[in-house]
Amino acid sequence: MKKLTKLTEEEKYVILHKGTEAPYTGKFNDHKEVGIYSCKQCGEELYRSEDKFSSGCGWPSFDDEIPGKVKRIPDADGRRTEIVCHACGGHLGHVFLGEGFTPKNTRHCVNSISLEFTEISKKS
Repeated sequence: MKKLTKLTEEEKYVILHKGTEAPYTGKFNDHKEVGIYSCKQCGEELYRSEDKFSSGCGWPSFDDEIPGKVKRIPDADGRRTEIVCHACGGHLGHVFLGEGFTPKNTRHCVNSISLEFTEISKKS
């Protein structure tokens, strides 16, 4: 596993204690740049920008992850499915199926605070 980043108290609340940032407050909710979204805690690459879409839910939404990078864990209440970084176990958010937003019919609802972004330069 990659070296873990020192987290702020707010980041710890979400990533380690499974909290949620307020809707429409995260820096990646309306983010449209081309690149890779990685785990804030360990740097593992999780999502590609081409899989990001606007769902109107207030958090960044992706309809696919980089294969093998995001783990799904049923919540104790059985109603939702948590998603965590496969490498470090950091909380990302929840995944929802069957909503019809995209042809893949999947929405990863991710806290911006759980992510870092690396832009991919456009080739001329």
